[in-house]
Amino acid sequence: MLKNIFENIKAYLKPAVNTVLKPFHLFKRRFPLLSYIVNRLITMFIILFILGFAVFGLMALAPGDIVDQIMIQHLFSEGHGSASANMSLMSSQQLSQMRADLGLDQPFYIQYFKWLNRVIIHGDLGVSLISRAPVSFLISSRIWNSLSINLISLIFITLFSFVLGVYFSTKAGTRADYAVTFFALVFHAFPGLLLLLLFQLFAFTSGLFPVTGYPSFPFSHSPVNFIFSYAHHIFLPLFAAFLNGIGSTLRMIRATMLDQLGQPYITSLRSRGIAEWRIYFNHAFRNTLNPYITSSANMLASLFTGSLIMEIIFAYPGIGRLMYEAIIQQDINLVLVNIMIVSFLVLVGMALADIILALVDPRIRYGKE
Repeated sequence: MLKNIFENIKAYLKPAVNTVLKPFHLFKRRFPLLSYIVNRLITMFIILFILGFAVFGLMALAPGDIVDQIMIQHLFSEGHGSASANMSLMSSQQLSQMRADLGLDQPFYIQYFKWLNRVIIHGDLGVSLISRAPVSFLISSRIWNSLSINLISLIFITLFSFVLGVYFSTKAGTRADYAVTFFALVFHAFPGLLLLLLFQLFAFTSGLFPVTGYPSFPFSHSPVNFIFSYAHHIFLPLFAAFLNGIGSTLRMIRATMLDQLGQPYITSLRSRGIAEWRIYFNHAFRNTLNPYITSSANMLASLFTGSLIMEIIFAYPGIGRLMYEAIIQQDINLVLVNIMIVSFLVLVGMALADIILALVDPRIRYGKE
């Protein structure tokens, strides 16, 4: 009986729903790629909303809060004797008032919606609850450092992976091919944290490279010297990210090239007398772009995740280190904005990868019903 009721309701509502959705279906059929981009953007903002809600909830479950951190800092800054006396004079009412001033006396979901209202309506990211500095200033001073080193890593991994992957696909079965495949597998399986620690130890014992990942003077002081010093400082962290990333990418490109070279259309092209280099680069190579574009977004996400550890070990002033410090201090405003920005960059990278894939491969048609 319930099934019949639901079927009757569905039959009654179906014409109205189709009428409402008809413009969207027409738009989707006429502009499939644009419709896909809009859907991805909507999905991205929904994911960011859920992620922010989850972050506020997890921070609320953590023991203690920012008031406790402020009191601990006060203890170490004023000295144990005077700070202990001041803390003993502070009543629970004063601590409650401090939490009320920071908005921590309300449920986490109320805090989250107030934060969303402030960000969306007023464009205000708030201030750090510890340093009282604007969050936008703290983020802008670090985000470009993280972006630069991750993009440089992605470029080097891409270039060397394609060059080596395509080259050794022509040497399949040789000793050189076995050696490169073996080392690529080793670097892919090698723990990134251990590799960073070994490089840090090498820098300390050898003295050939700095133990920190950033110059001690600003760019404005001497631009030319800063560029050379920056390259010297980031060489080991960049090399570690390169070794961790190239293993899987090189093996994927090599395997894809070998798979394409075994396809019947390659045999047909060779039987027609087409030059081997044209077969490699005009036909087989183009088909290796699809899996790489799909995996490049995941690679960018893994680079950002790995850079958090790198920034802590090499004292690199990036957004990952800033996020780590904010989590330790339970600075909810700084933690949330950090996570939102990194997640936004990763989601944008995934959306761009899918859009580029649709443009590169004409067989893909988004929006087909």
